[in-house]
Amino acid sequence: MTVQYKGMTRRQYLAVTSAAVLAGGLGLPKRAEALETVRQGYQTNMWGMPTYYLLRSGLLEKNGVKFEEFAVPSGNLTMQQMVARQVDLGTYAGQSFILGHDKGGLVGIAVIEHVGKTSRVMARKDLNITKVEQLKGKKIANQTGSSIASIFANTIAPNAGLKKDDYQEIRMNVNDMVAALAAKTVDAMVNVEPYNAIAEADGLAVTLTDFWHVDKMPVFMAATPDFVAKSPETVIAYLKAWRQVANDFKKSPDKVADVIYKFYTDKGYKMSQDTFKKALARVEVDPGFPSDLQPYMQREAEILLQAKKISAIPDWKKALRPDFMQKASA
Repeated sequence: MTVQYKGMTRRQYLAVTSAAVLAGGLGLPKRAEALETVRQGYQTNMWGMPTYYLLRSGLLEKNGVKFEEFAVPSGNLTMQQMVARQVDLGTYAGQSFILGHDKGGLVGIAVIEHVGKTSRVMARKDLNITKVEQLKGKKIANQTGSSIASIFANTIAPNAGLKKDDYQEIRMNVNDMVAALAAKTVDAMVNVEPYNAIAEADGLAVTLTDFWHVDKMPVFMAATPDFVAKSPETVIAYLKAWRQVANDFKKSPDKVADVIYKFYTDKGYKMSQDTFKKALARVEVDPGFPSDLQPYMQREAEILLQAKKISAIPDWKKALRPDFMQKASA
């Protein structure tokens, strides 16, 4: 008599179980199910949209990585979540990363993008302001604690001859600034895409400067040290998916734009696809570790140390981990 084992004959059942035992004995690679679930943080401005696309692309699943997502208005909030160990991975610019490393030992596993072109200082159009130095005595919306806020206060404003007492900083989230301009409760804003493009398209604001000429603004994908130690295999599989995302940004920009455009329209933002594509084109997605990264980070750390925002200059061998990307690229 032939015995059935859930649709298999006894001979088939023994063959399958024997193969499984043999695979375990040979130490073959772990199945994808063994990878950790990633708690992914990202900001809902344009800096976080490559990560949003990653989560919607199906590429993580193809690499065996499951995820939970945690969206916030700005990357410095993701950094705070990671310091509190509420999130495993998240994106933000160098200044926030240095703060996160100082406060929570966070580790940079890749530079995902450069966003200096996405960050601008904009003034209300009706004020006829054309230069940053003309913001003296004005109300400027700024997301305190964010990287763009730090660069404006420590570099762009001083370069224009403005001291902190020369203008009134109005603390607010970047996604609330366009409405504040429209209501004329602020005179200018330090903001990122797509909010800059929306304000420009609606005739509310003009650009005084972008950040590219003073800071190309590398955006890190950072990880908690706990997650890196617990599952380096997950980090490598995760970065393999990012390499595939970069390929989509280069070779299928319209597909990428459609996914991200829907994110904003579903939230009620009104902008044409043409306006949105111009905003997205300001993001340069290229996961890796630029050769000039450490000198740049050293300069930023020295500024933060002088401002007493961090306790010490990071040990870059501990803070920056290019080895994971190297393995993902192999």
